Amino acid sequence: MDIQLNKYKLPSLPYNLDALEPYISKEIMDVHYNGHHKGYVDGINKFIDRYIQVLKGETTYDIQGIIRGIVFNLNGHKLHTLFWQSMAPAGKGGGVPGGILADMINKQFGSFDNFKKIFIETANSLPGTGWTALYYDPENNSLQIMTFENHFNQHLAELPVLMILDEFEHAYYLQYKNKRADYVNAFWNLVNWEGAENKLRKYLTQ
Repeated sequence: MDIQLNKYKLPSLPYNLDALEPYISKEIMDVHYNGHHKGYVDGINKFIDRYIQVLKGETTYDIQGIIRGIVFNLNGHKLHTLFWQSMAPAGKGGGVPGGILADMINKQFGSFDNFKKIFIETANSLPGTGWTALYYDPENNSLQIMTFENHFNQHLAELPVLMILDEFEHAYYLQYKNKRADYVNAFWNLVNWEGAENKLRKYLTQ
């Protein structure tokens, strides 16, 4: 049987490794991007090779283990890609959003400060490792702040991610040690609100 599945590639960062300093160090970005993110891409491609062998009937296998490996590595790849997009270089990110996103935040949360407070509290409440994300729900035209652990409790189907925060220890430990709350606070200096606004406008016109 001639079976082919496309492989994944590590996407380029939208900025240099040192562009997020002083809030996220070049050392962290090097380990995070070239180590962890690349590791997920390499991992999914290895599992694709094993899956092709299964489809061709060339090997004995544990289908649950293979699918779990695919899910873990593929989510790790896609979530990190969203995380890089959620930030802008120091001096170009942060501040407050504008446009439609700002209007929705003010309407739904009362003010940006209240939205930020709720997002930070949500992020700090996450047990262990995982992600905190801002979604847009087209069903009722609302914003949703949600957390999910690891890479297996992935984001809800059909809910577009506008902005996401990585809370795995590898995202901050070299710089912030065990002070995750300091890292969460520093993230607000980098949030790519222009990118989030562009994503929201795209979803609203679909």
